[in-house]
Amino acid sequence: MDSNHKTIPIILGPTASGKTRLAVALAAKIDGQVISVDSRQVYRGMDIGTGKDLKEYVFDGKNIPYHLIDILDAGEKYNLARFQEDYPIAIEKIFRENSRPVICGGTGLYLSSILSEKEYTRVPENIELRNRLEKMTIQQLRFMYLIYNLDLNIDQSTAKRLIRGIEIAEYISKNPDFEFKKNDSKYHFIVFGLNPPVSVRRENISKRLKDRLENEGLIAEVENLLQNGISHETLQYYGLEYKYISYYLQNKLSLHEMQVKLETEIHRFAKRQMTYFRSMEKNGIHINWLPAELSTDEMLQLILGKI
Repeated sequence: MDSNHKTIPIILGPTASGKTRLAVALAAKIDGQVISVDSRQVYRGMDIGTGKDLKEYVFDGKNIPYHLIDILDAGEKYNLARFQEDYPIAIEKIFRENSRPVICGGTGLYLSSILSEKEYTRVPENIELRNRLEKMTIQQLRFMYLIYNLDLNIDQSTAKRLIRGIEIAEYISKNPDFEFKKNDSKYHFIVFGLNPPVSVRRENISKRLKDRLENEGLIAEVENLLQNGISHETLQYYGLEYKYISYYLQNKLSLHEMQVKLETEIHRFAKRQMTYFRSMEKNGIHINWLPAELSTDEMLQLILGKI
């Protein structure tokens, strides 16, 4: 299949919006394969906390192939630069197999890197600056990032992404003549967004977290990572479920405190994801928001009419 003449659909949305289910259904309709855009689902052994839901990659009894899931051991480094190397390889592999890619995810930084006109990965790491920044709180990092007054479309939801944003901004301020490599993608993408009502999203998040903690073995998953040599520091770097369960296992939080704080943070995370997607739109990326009241079949018909 010629990659130059096929539109590649991207399905994005906040956590617990049903994007994986929709992407799999679409892939089944168009003989496609799903490319995951999730900075944590790349890790083996981190299944429940990252919401891989691999059972969702079966549609009407048919296994739908997926990519960029379970490609690294937990503890290894994965970043934007690596993602920008990996996703085109996955796309070309799918086309060679006479199939069609369906891109699906919620990691805004990775999604915008696919669609943005500029690539920031050429900005080198500044170890000295990073060492200073890593001692700051996330509030201090956000304030410092805003001082530069540059619209880099950086995800401000985590310290690691803010640090990279400050690193880029600092480099630009000292190298005003630096020319970014233009992201001349040969692919044509069309973006569809899921944004269920906040009340529905919150209900989905709460129910899903309860199931994962009480029925699916989320705490045991984190314990297993520790037994396999993953440090508490690394778990906290991965954030959300891994961070707060790490605190619980170190007796820094009671079980109830952990559950309450974790649920609150996931709700905040979903809100930040939506804020990031809106910033993508402000930067010229068009997102076709699918009406929340539509059924999956109705959403599929709408998407199929555009690709």
